[in-house]
Amino acid sequence: MTEDKIVSDDYESKAMSRLENKMTKEMLWIYILRLLQERPHYGYEIKELVKKRFGFQPATVSGYAIIYRLIKDGLIEEQARGDSKRKYYDITEEGLRAMQRAKDFINQVQESVFDLTE
Repeated sequence: MTEDKIVSDDYESKAMSRLENKMTKEMLWIYILRLLQERPHYGYEIKELVKKRFGFQPATVSGYAIIYRLIKDGLIEEQARGDSKRKYYDITEEGLRAMQRAKDFINQVQESVFDLTE
């Protein structure tokens, strides 16, 4: 293998790693809202479901920081569940609208950026 090929592979690997990080951990809010579209979940359950369903593991602190931000932004709300001490979270109407806007945006990016990619 030539030195140019090694450098190229290394750069591509780093670029893909950055892309994966940006599209997963840095966009955690989309994955959380997606799970809450199905039903309310509690915090630790959300973290485990992200790992199981989407194949990456966010830090526990990151997950809760995003949950609190989503509450503040009105995209999710805390729910009381009978005698449970756990805090459950559910998506709001504004959260559902945000998911639709996010989907439209991602589709637009995909169409415009990957239009020449087979």
